[in-house]
Amino acid sequence: MTDRSSGARRAVLTAAALAEPAATLSGYTVGVTADRRKDELATLLEARGARVVLAPALRIVPISDDAELRAATRACLDTPPDIVLVNTGIGMRGWLEAADNWGLGDPLRAVLSRAYLVARGPKARAAVRAAGLRDQWSPEGEGYEEVVEHLTTRGVAGLTVAMQLHGESQPEYTEALESAGARVIELPVYRWAPPTDPAPLHRLADLIMGRLVDAVTFTSAAAVQAVLRAAGPGADTLLEALRDDVLAACVGPVTSAPLRRQGVPVVTPGRARLSALVRTIVDELPKRAVTFQVSGHEITLRGHAAVVDGELRPLAPAPMAVLRALARSPGRVLSRAALLQALPRGADEHAVEMAVARLRAGLAVPGVVQTVVKRGYRIPA
Repeated sequence: MTDRSSGARRAVLTAAALAEPAATLSGYTVGVTADRRKDELATLLEARGARVVLAPALRIVPISDDAELRAATRACLDTPPDIVLVNTGIGMRGWLEAADNWGLGDPLRAVLSRAYLVARGPKARAAVRAAGLRDQWSPEGEGYEEVVEHLTTRGVAGLTVAMQLHGESQPEYTEALESAGARVIELPVYRWAPPTDPAPLHRLADLIMGRLVDAVTFTSAAAVQAVLRAAGPGADTLLEALRDDVLAACVGPVTSAPLRRQGVPVVTPGRARLSALVRTIVDELPKRAVTFQVSGHEITLRGHAAVVDGELRPLAPAPMAVLRALARSPGRVLSRAALLQALPRGADEHAVEMAVARLRAGLAVPGVVQTVVKRGYRIPA
C-alpha cells in the first residue's frame, strides 16, 4: 500500500486546489484506484486535508503495433465507416499515432473527415479537434446508453459504425447497434493490464472490507472490476462495505455502472472531471458523519479522527472502531466480546481494554466512555 499521508511525495498544488478550503476532508481517508492521473487526484484530495491511499487498479498498455488494431484500421480504409464513435481522448490520439507509424495516417484522417463523428465526452472531443477533425454530436451525460439511443434513433440500418473501445470490449453496446442493423468495427486502441505491483490494490481491498477507508474513487469501470477481483472470496464483503459505510465516488455514469448493477449507491459529479469528483466527495462525506453530544462536548466522527468541539483528534484504527461501535447506540452497554467484533482481525479482549484506554487518551475529554463494572462500556445518552 502506498499512503500519501504525512506529506509523502506531494505534487505541487494547483491554483484551483489552493482556492478550496484546505481542511474540509481532514480526518478522512480516501482510496485512489486511478493510475495515469493518480498523483493529480491525490494532490487535489490532500489539498483538502484527506489522507490518501494510492492503489492503482490497472495500467494502460498501448497496442500501437497490435495486428488486431492494424486490421481494424485497414477495414476502416477499405469500407469507410459512416459513423465513428470516439470514446476517449487517449484512445483517439493513440489510434492516429499508430496509423501514422504504419503510413496510414493521412488516409485515415480523410476517412474520418467524411464520417459522422460522435465524441463521448470533452476529452474525446478535444482529441478529435486537435486532429483537425470536427465532431457532430456528444452525449450530455457521457454515457454509452445515450450514444446507442441517439444512433439507433437517428438510424444505423445498413451503415458501418467504427467504435473505439475503452480498454476492453463493450459487447452489450456492439450488439445493440448490430441488432439495429449496423455493421460494427471494433477498434482496440489500448488494453487494461494488471498493475505492475498488485500489493497496494490487495491492501486497499482489505481496507475497504475493514471499513478503514471512508471513500474510494473510481475513474473507469474496469477499475471497479479489478478491485472486486482483488478482494477474491471477500468480494461480497467488499460490496457490502460499499453499500453501507464506504462511499463509492465515480467520475461518471459509465464508470459507476458495474457498481449500480450490484446495488451499490454511488456519487458522481455533474461533469466528468477530477476536480468535480473531489468536490463531490467534499460535499458528501461530511453529510455521512455521526455527531453526538456528551458531557457538554460535541463530537463528530470522521474516518480516522474525532472532531471534539471543533478540534481534530486523530485516532488509531482500534480506538476509532470502539468509538464508532459505542456511538451507534449511546447509552447502551457493549460488552468486551461485542466490542471485540468491531476490532481488526486477530484482536483479543485485552486488546479491547487497550483500545478503550487509547480512546480515552486520544479524546482527552473525561466521561465520554464510561466503564460499567462487569458489563462493559458505554457512551452516556
